[in-house]
Amino acid sequence: MAVPTAVPAADQPAPAPRARVLVIGRTVAALAGGLAVFLAFPPRPTWWLAPLGFAVLGLLLRTARARAGFGYGFAFGLGLMVPLLAWTGEFVGLIAWLPLAAVEALLVALSTAAIAVVGRLPGWPLWAALLWTAGETLRAVFPFGGFPWAKVAFSQPEGWYLPLAALGGTPLIAFAVALTGFGLAALVHTRRPALALVAVAPLLAGLAATPLVGTDAQAGEVTVAAIQGNVPRAGLDFNAQRRAVLDNHVARTEQLAADIAAGRAPRPDLVIWPENASDIDPYRNPDARAAINRAADAVGVPIAVGSVLVDPDGRPRNTVILWTPEQGPVAEYTKRQLQPFGETMPMRDFFRLFTDYVDRANNFRAGEAPGVFTVDGIRLAVATCYEVAFDDIVRENVALGANLIAVPTNNATFGRTEMTYQQLAMDRVRAVEHGRAVVVAATSGVSAIVAPDGSITRSTGLFTPDALVERVPLRTETTMAHRLGAWPEWVMVVAGLAALAAALVAGGRARRTGTTP
Repeated sequence: MAVPTAVPAADQPAPAPRARVLVIGRTVAALAGGLAVFLAFPPRPTWWLAPLGFAVLGLLLRTARARAGFGYGFAFGLGLMVPLLAWTGEFVGLIAWLPLAAVEALLVALSTAAIAVVGRLPGWPLWAALLWTAGETLRAVFPFGGFPWAKVAFSQPEGWYLPLAALGGTPLIAFAVALTGFGLAALVHTRRPALALVAVAPLLAGLAATPLVGTDAQAGEVTVAAIQGNVPRAGLDFNAQRRAVLDNHVARTEQLAADIAAGRAPRPDLVIWPENASDIDPYRNPDARAAINRAADAVGVPIAVGSVLVDPDGRPRNTVILWTPEQGPVAEYTKRQLQPFGETMPMRDFFRLFTDYVDRANNFRAGEAPGVFTVDGIRLAVATCYEVAFDDIVRENVALGANLIAVPTNNATFGRTEMTYQQLAMDRVRAVEHGRAVVVAATSGVSAIVAPDGSITRSTGLFTPDALVERVPLRTETTMAHRLGAWPEWVMVVAGLAALAAALVAGGRARRTGTTP
């Protein structure tokens, strides 16, 4: 008679209650890891929490199966996305906020499922970091044109990783942060001291790249002004006060002109108004045209006017007009990357089944081409509000020879939430990525002047009229990130997907042969 052999304790399945407790505990840890990454985002300067959040995620995924990796990743994504995107529901409630956060968390879960698959490959922190970057690439293009708002790079305007933007843009920062976290997880999991180098190498690379971030004025310096006229009130209905918003920006520009005449402020070479400063089409409305002319004549220099124009077929365009005292409008740039569910409404009939807020979404026409404004040696690239989140939009505009970047934006729709600070972080990363000063003009704040090294030299408060006048450098040298364009990102994506394919092949072979991969 065969004698039954004892099953080693390590191979025995955990009792069901214990297993449930273990899963719940790991899910809570995944939520906490995502929350740590959220807490790394501005307005907090705690950038170092991001790699710690990835370390928690790495410990959970290191030995997980793909299905568990998907579940833990969804929890991690909720911990990140729900608080990060709370501003989307400021005036419309949960109907916008939670579905968006859930969709973004599901896309994160796809990445973490793939990361779990490569967990048994040699050098898994590297492959895991590459797959995280691939996941960010997916979220930047899908769905509805993508939503790259939660890119890890935008949590790092204060950190040691920021100089890496000059080498490989936002994908390189994401890769470096994730690699640090996954390297820490591998160090904890295996207790191999050599893995400490994997964890600290990205930080050292960021420090080493610091001297590559140029700030010198290669084409001289100019004085720029950002006007923040403010809005009558926050909320979705601020557009009902369109004339008041325009009058506010005219009045604040005229006040700047008075300060210049009195010697209290230097005369700028160029003035930047925010997005939606004139939601009344000045081509169709003589009163609006006269008001803008009055402001330009008072300050005596060109103004980049954020406006809404109406085409002959009735469709609006979100357009920045270069308006000079002598000639009036001389050039235009129309926003190319429109905000879904705001400036456009995809699948309007379907989403109307859930809320009538969809009928507040507009039907803007997107711009067709990049462009720059030329003003007395200034070549100004414009990234209007939402566009600054997209790598290619900013890159294509700067590629036309821009030596200065402007970000006219309107954040009044989102009240006093963290949205404006999250967007300002993007402006700071773009400054380093392209080696250009950035002028941020917001209707209600925060407006700011950002130096080419990402530092903020001047800024405003929220919901107060103000004018920032600052001397900024004009730079012509292009960074490596700008020259390489999207190539670093696609190399990382291909490498990550190749590792995933190798892991899947190895796993299939192991199942056929009954061996451990």
